[in-house]
Amino acid sequence: MPADDKKIKDRLKKIKHKVLVLSGKGGVGKSTVAVNLAVALAAAGKKVGLLDIDIHGPSVPKMLGVQGFPIHGTKDSISPIEVGDNLRVMSIAFLLKESDDAVIWRGPMKYGVIKQFLGEVEWGELDYLVVDSPPGTGDEPLTIAQLISDADGAVIVTTPQDVALIDVRKCINFCRQLSLPVIGVVENMSGFSCPHCGERTEIFKSGGGRSMAEDMGVPFLEQIPLEPGIVSASDLGEPYVIKFPETETGKIFASLAATILRLGGKEGARSKGAEMEKHKSKVDKESGQNGVAQENSKKDVSIRIAIPITDGRLTMHFGHCKEFALIDVEAGKIAGTETVDAPDHQPGLLPEWLGERGANIIIAGGMGSRAKNLFRDRGIEVLAGAPCDPPEQLVETYLAGNLELGDNACDH
Repeated sequence: MPADDKKIKDRLKKIKHKVLVLSGKGGVGKSTVAVNLAVALAAAGKKVGLLDIDIHGPSVPKMLGVQGFPIHGTKDSISPIEVGDNLRVMSIAFLLKESDDAVIWRGPMKYGVIKQFLGEVEWGELDYLVVDSPPGTGDEPLTIAQLISDADGAVIVTTPQDVALIDVRKCINFCRQLSLPVIGVVENMSGFSCPHCGERTEIFKSGGGRSMAEDMGVPFLEQIPLEPGIVSASDLGEPYVIKFPETETGKIFASLAATILRLGGKEGARSKGAEMEKHKSKVDKESGQNGVAQENSKKDVSIRIAIPITDGRLTMHFGHCKEFALIDVEAGKIAGTETVDAPDHQPGLLPEWLGERGANIIIAGGMGSRAKNLFRDRGIEVLAGAPCDPPEQLVETYLAGNLELGDNACDH
C-alpha cells in the first residue's frame, strides 16, 4: 500500500462516522446545511470535523467566523482550525494568501489536495466527519466518495424548483453508481413566511424535494424555509442553529443533526436506511430501472403503516382523528389491517402511542413541523400531504411507487 494511502487509512480509522453533504446543483445552500449540521452535532457533545473540499469556492471559514485564520503544522501534518471545544475545520481557504485569490487547478491537483486533507490533517479521534463538497458529480465529490469508501452516506441538498431537481436526481444516481448510501434529501429555501403578517409565499415553490425523494425511492429528511436571518448569521460567522436555536429553522437544523446522531446507534455501522439505499443501488445496477429498484426495496422489508381515518378514509385532522388503520406489509403486499381507536388527544402523545404499536411509517393528510420532528425522533417516517383515500388504497399506491403527496394541510 502506498504511504499516502496508508496515512489516509490510519486517519480515517479514528473517525467513527463520515457524512458527505452533496448536491447536483450550485446555489442551493449546501454549505449552509453542512455548517449548521456540523455545529449542531458539536453542540450535542460530539467531536466533529468539518472538511470543506469546495476548492474553487470555499465558504465554510466565512460562515464560521474563522476566515483568514492561520494554520500550523509540521512537514508531515497539518493542524485543523478549532472552533469551540468540539469542532475542527479544514478548508483550502486557510491556504490562500488572500481571500480573493483564485484557485486555477485541474483535476490531478484537486485530487492531491483532498488526499492531503484526509491523510495529513491531524483530525484525531472524531465521532463525525462532515464533508462539504462542491456541486455536481465531478472531481471533488468523486474523489472524496472513493477515498472514504466506508462513509455512512450522503445528505443531498436541493431547492424545490425543477431546474434544481433535474441536477439533484443526477447526484442521487451518482451515489448509487458509487454504492454510496443516500441518508436522505433536504429541501432548502422551501417557502418564505413574512415575519410581519405571517403570510407564506412559495418563492421557489415547495414540496419538490419531497416528491423527488419519493420518486427516487430515497428518504426525505427536512424542509428548511427561506430565512433572512440565515444569510445575516452566515455573513457574520455565527451559525444559525446556535444563534437562533429556538426558531423553527433552528429546530429543523437540530432535527437534521438528530437524524445523523441516530447513525451512531451501532458504532461503525451504517444506518438501516442507508443499508437499504445501498441494497437498492445494487438493484438499480442490475435492473437499470429506478421503478424496479423502488418496488424491490419495499419487498425486502416488513413495515407497519399507520393512517389516521374517519369514516373509513384518511382524515386531514391527524391529531383529532377517530381511528387509526395499522396496515402490515410483508414481501411487498398487504398482510393485514387492524383498526384501533385513537387515544384521547394530548399534545406529544401520538409518537409514543404509535411507536408502541410498531408503526414505522405514517401516511397523513397534514401534520405540523413539531409533530413531524417528534415522530422522526422515534424513527417513524412521515409522508404528509396524501389524498383522502381509503387506507388500503393509499398503501397499495405507496407500494406501487405512485403515491403523490400534495401540500401539507397542517404546516405549523
